[in-house]
Amino acid sequence: MYWMITNRNLEAGGFGSDFADLTYWKSIAADPNDLVNFAAWQQLAPEAFQAALVQVADSFPHPLVTPSEDQKHVNIFVPGFDNSWSSAAQRYGKIVSNLFSGPNSMGECILFNWPSKGSVAEYLPDRSEARQSADDFAEVLSDLYDWMSAKQAMAAKNPADACKATTSLIAHSMGNYVLENAMNVVWTRKNRPLLMSLMNQVIMVAADVDNDIFSSGDAVTHGDGEGIANLSYRVTALYTGRDSVLGMSAGLKHFGKRRLGRSGLDRTCPVPDNVWDIDCSTLLAPNLDGVQIHGAYFDEPQCYVLMRSLLQGTDRSVLLASEAMPDALPRTQ
Repeated sequence: MYWMITNRNLEAGGFGSDFADLTYWKSIAADPNDLVNFAAWQQLAPEAFQAALVQVADSFPHPLVTPSEDQKHVNIFVPGFDNSWSSAAQRYGKIVSNLFSGPNSMGECILFNWPSKGSVAEYLPDRSEARQSADDFAEVLSDLYDWMSAKQAMAAKNPADACKATTSLIAHSMGNYVLENAMNVVWTRKNRPLLMSLMNQVIMVAADVDNDIFSSGDAVTHGDGEGIANLSYRVTALYTGRDSVLGMSAGLKHFGKRRLGRSGLDRTCPVPDNVWDIDCSTLLAPNLDGVQIHGAYFDEPQCYVLMRSLLQGTDRSVLLASEAMPDALPRTQ
């Protein structure tokens, strides 16, 4: 089953690039390529969407009898800037096919399809679209947080009632800016001081955010990445210096800071203990140009091997010594 939450407006035959109220959708398309067909999606009321997702998650093996690496996920994918609704759905289909399908499925994945303009020429104004979408995404995350808090209270009385799903998130490109702002909203509203993690694993792919986003370290202040770091068990940034899209981003609309998805973490700043980065340059095909590199993570089988290991929560020390890692290892743990 495929799942989508969107704040795009409805148009004839699909979704547009303007804002609308959040709507909820599911599909039982036989082929992920069918997800670009609007007719393959069925709209649900928010309550029906949640009930359907909870019903599926309730079939997951119980965490009390399942090793952590085998526990099933409810994952959210937040796409990047240069995506029409259909291209976002197409990339989402690839992620589901590689990680959330078949006998080795990691669980269920939800697409948060925000109204990116879908044009490189509109890269600059898309940043404001991303910021506005963060408020809607914060609503989604807040609902998830409330549901998880209720399950945690139930589990305290009876461990058999514990949530059976591990929560995780994959964000790409400017989708990480949506994530940054949404998590800060949730962190401020729900969880300061720290009470409960919202996400077990967060993977920031080619993140179009400042590479000092986590510069507040482990301190509780008002840092840009504080919500992500404090609401997540572990955060992994995948980057490559070959990404010319993020080079353009830094040159056009940011001053004095490099992009996380191009340069990795700024090591001149303190970094929270649960945040690290991986240089994926050697995982990506050498014949790709800098523009193609930006989304190539989702076309490379070895990247999915790495993502699977990260979502499974494999310890960093084990990952560093495993075949899942690229030849160019992170500069530090």
